[in-house]
Amino acid sequence: MSHIFQTVFYQPILNLLIFLYNTISFHDLGLAIIFLTIVIKAVLWPLSQKSIKAQKSLQDLQPKINALKKEYKDDKQKQGQAMIQLYKEHKINPFSSCLPLLIQLPFLIAVFQVFRDGLNNKLNLVYPFIERPEAINAMAFGFLDLSKPNIYLAILAGLAQFWQAKMMITKKAAIKTEGSKDEDMAAIMNKQMLYFMPALTVFIGWTLPGGLTMYWFIVTLLTAVQQLIVFKKHNQEQAQIVEKKVIDGEVVK
Repeated sequence: MSHIFQTVFYQPILNLLIFLYNTISFHDLGLAIIFLTIVIKAVLWPLSQKSIKAQKSLQDLQPKINALKKEYKDDKQKQGQAMIQLYKEHKINPFSSCLPLLIQLPFLIAVFQVFRDGLNNKLNLVYPFIERPEAINAMAFGFLDLSKPNIYLAILAGLAQFWQAKMMITKKAAIKTEGSKDEDMAAIMNKQMLYFMPALTVFIGWTLPGGLTMYWFIVTLLTAVQQLIVFKKHNQEQAQIVEKKVIDGEVVK
């Protein structure tokens, strides 16, 4: 299994990075990592978009989900049936946001292992048709050593993580109703996660080689930008649907 993983994921990503290092990055590892991240993100863009759309749909459905939880709080069986019916009505698969992430996982693991192992230790895996450099210079932009941990890159990765997570937080209704205590607790947990995950990103990123932390920062930043685009398009589509219903004289709930 490890040999298959190396052949299908690890080796192609390593060779792509070496190719970019040799060509358009002019032997600058920082530029090579940026280009590598963009290429991988472009390949996985459709999967990421599907996952983001599913997360947004579940986010929009959260008020109705909370209402069902209140209505059937004493009957878990009916609550489950009502949830399934709600998902069917809105054509949403609650697990559809997870599958694309699982498919992307091998790519993320491969990138992690490439930087963890040290590029110069795996040059024997470079394909024959790609020029094999004598050594990879870990200095980026002439001043940044990507072979060592870098707190500034870790902070940037944490900030990108915070921006991405904040877009996923649904605003809590101000009106207090029966069962609002559960909503308050959920809101508190969401807020804690909003700050906990970026803090964890900074902590972990500070212990990793700078090259890997840079990749983490750029891929998170690109994902946040993609998320912003998807959300904006989704909101425009929803606004058009509401406008059409108003014009047609339908009751908008």
